[in-house]
Amino acid sequence: MRKLLLSLACVLFLAGVTLAVDAVFVKFDAEKKVLTVKEGDKEATYKVTDKTKVSIVGKDGAKEAEIGVLSKAKEGKTKLDLTTDKDTVTEIKMKMGKKN
Repeated sequence: MRKLLLSLACVLFLAGVTLAVDAVFVKFDAEKKVLTVKEGDKEATYKVTDKTKVSIVGKDGAKEAEIGVLSKAKEGKTKLDLTTDKDTVTEIKMKMGKKN
């Protein structure tokens, strides 16, 4: 029983370190590498690094992409699934298709 509780505590701790955020694209500044998204009613900004993984998710599955693909996203329409570590994005999944 003790091992189970310790394992559960470790999983909850690790889940708190990185967060997954559902957001809507607002803008991307390629020079400063800053991504602005809307999470619910508020806007948030995150740093994007060269280590940030970007993938496009469509009906055919996920395909890796370059960070530059963010400049093609539609403001207020493209949905993003972000994995963050504090104020830096570690992974971006862009949801593409007819129902953005």
